[in-house]
Amino acid sequence: MSLYNAASRKLQDRFDTRRLADRIEERIVRDHIDDDDRTFIEARDMFFIATVDAEGRPQCSYKGGEPGFVRVLDPRTIAFPVYDGNGMYLTAGNLVLTKQVGLLFIDFEGRKRLRLNGVASVADDDPLLSEYPEAQLIVRVAATEVFPNCPRYIHEYRLVARSRFVPNSECETPVPKWKQSEWAHDVLPDGDPAADPSREVIARG
Repeated sequence: MSLYNAASRKLQDRFDTRRLADRIEERIVRDHIDDDDRTFIEARDMFFIATVDAEGRPQCSYKGGEPGFVRVLDPRTIAFPVYDGNGMYLTAGNLVLTKQVGLLFIDFEGRKRLRLNGVASVADDDPLLSEYPEAQLIVRVAATEVFPNCPRYIHEYRLVARSRFVPNSECETPVPKWKQSEWAHDVLPDGDPAADPSREVIARG
């Protein structure tokens, strides 16, 4: 199946890029993850993820962790954890419902990016769950298209510090301050660490 739909083709024809688009699909779009892709993906500490619900309504989210929190399991499969968030489960819910997903990995310092589209599965009993402290779910994505993107518009940034909220087996994860706010504290799920007054609370980290 072609990467392009009828609307893409119409725009390609309008701007005379159909030949270029076909060449790009032919030369750089793959259905698997090669060794360079694996190295790039597993070095990232964040990515953006796009999903869609059954009515076609989109969601786009940022996911962060320690480098290597996204794992390449084989040339066609990646996996990553779902950590505690705001309790809305918009991304995970869409993945359960429609399974269609697009991920964008960016190296802002090296100015490089990679797209990975695929079909997702979500599980609370995945064998990898025990390897990610405090993870609630594991998402596995079977890749359908993998390809680099033109890096010319990537702004150059430098990492200052990684989030203190990323779960780590070597220390206790702090509680986000918003969970103890007047509008949220009384509707927290049972067992939420934010209900424990002894836990460290920080606004952001």
